[in-house]
Amino acid sequence: MVQPLKSKGGSSPSEAPVSRQAWLMLALATVGFAVNFWAWALVSPLGPRFKDTLELSSFQQSLLVAVPVVVGSLGRVPVGALTDRYGGRIMFPTVSAVTILPVLYLGLAGHSSLTALLTGGFFLGVGGTTFAVGVPLVNAWFPPERRGLAIGIFGAGMGGTAISALTTVKLVDAHGTTTPFLITAAVLAVYAVLAALLLRDAPGRTVPTEPLGRRLAATARLSITWQASALYAVAFGGYVAFSVYLPTYLKTGYGLTQADAANRMAGFVLLAVAMRPMGGWLSDRIGPVRVVAGSLAVVVAGALVQSATPALAPLGTVAFLAMAAALGAASGAVFALVALLTPADQVGSVTGVVGAAGGLGGFLPPLLMGSLYGAYGTYAAGLALLAVVAAVALIYTLTGVRAAVEARGSTPGTTGAGEHRTVGHPA
Repeated sequence: MVQPLKSKGGSSPSEAPVSRQAWLMLALATVGFAVNFWAWALVSPLGPRFKDTLELSSFQQSLLVAVPVVVGSLGRVPVGALTDRYGGRIMFPTVSAVTILPVLYLGLAGHSSLTALLTGGFFLGVGGTTFAVGVPLVNAWFPPERRGLAIGIFGAGMGGTAISALTTVKLVDAHGTTTPFLITAAVLAVYAVLAALLLRDAPGRTVPTEPLGRRLAATARLSITWQASALYAVAFGGYVAFSVYLPTYLKTGYGLTQADAANRMAGFVLLAVAMRPMGGWLSDRIGPVRVVAGSLAVVVAGALVQSATPALAPLGTVAFLAMAAALGAASGAVFALVALLTPADQVGSVTGVVGAAGGLGGFLPPLLMGSLYGAYGTYAAGLALLAVVAAVALIYTLTGVRAAVEARGSTPGTTGAGEHRTVGHPA
């Protein structure tokens, strides 16, 4: 039976002392993450409009949307390593300020041709790297028994993509193409100034001294790098895949209108975002292995149910919302695992690799879903494949990942379950 966790002073994790400054840094980092993700997602809502005005093919439209995401995902690897070296105090305002340039370019001059859009989208990808800046910053400010919740709250900043989805097209319709880009650039500028003035790295932050290449090589040798990458590719990759493809799925599979499908997709995204801090909080209480395993089990069940294409009311809706909650919770739990098992001076580097895996993991499923639907006229095979992948990840979590956690002895829980907590940096 799992007992409430106790620290050396006898307090539970929820009572572990956290300074006001730590909460302020968490708030600033979360806002910065949301603002940069808002900018990162500006092109996607306008994809159909650019397709019509520039007479793009379906492949060109897909490429236009994919370029910022791919660059933002892969860019997390070097940006995470740079954050380990220079700290979030420097990297957050720097990345935010740099992102202003492609935003202004796209809004003022870069939307007149496919080449211009791809060029602007490439550099817009910089905004997507802020995830690898915020995790090590937040991780250093919070004690180990509170990091799951803290990083989960920070991760909810991914909801910045929802701001773009809900406002970009409306602003273009009302005031012209430049408007959402100018507004976003102004918000980024304000945030960059505030971050430069107020953001601070945690006292005693471990600063690596080795060259960047050597540190990345050391990151590649860590087991947690690849364990967390595999799990995050399924958890966050699944969230990304559904947030991108769900409107098409609902419109094609159930005959919903575009507006109705978009509203249902928004509900899926918001629930996943809300559950991410919950996944981190639960990881602090019972351990990330249990949270990831339980979440993946829900995804397996939901995907199997939905593979039969049940009626949306109520079974289909329940299946999708259950998967949204599970994918959000699992995403938060994976980074609780990273915080527990990664050496303090390598959190940024590991976060960069894991974040890249999650971002890239979201783009193969939509391609497979479209291909399988074209071949069989149903989405059943695609959802069954999701269930298989989630089941494999579940088995891996309960075997390889659990064994690594037990060997390190640094997860919340009880010794009877083979998981216990230690106080100090995860090393």
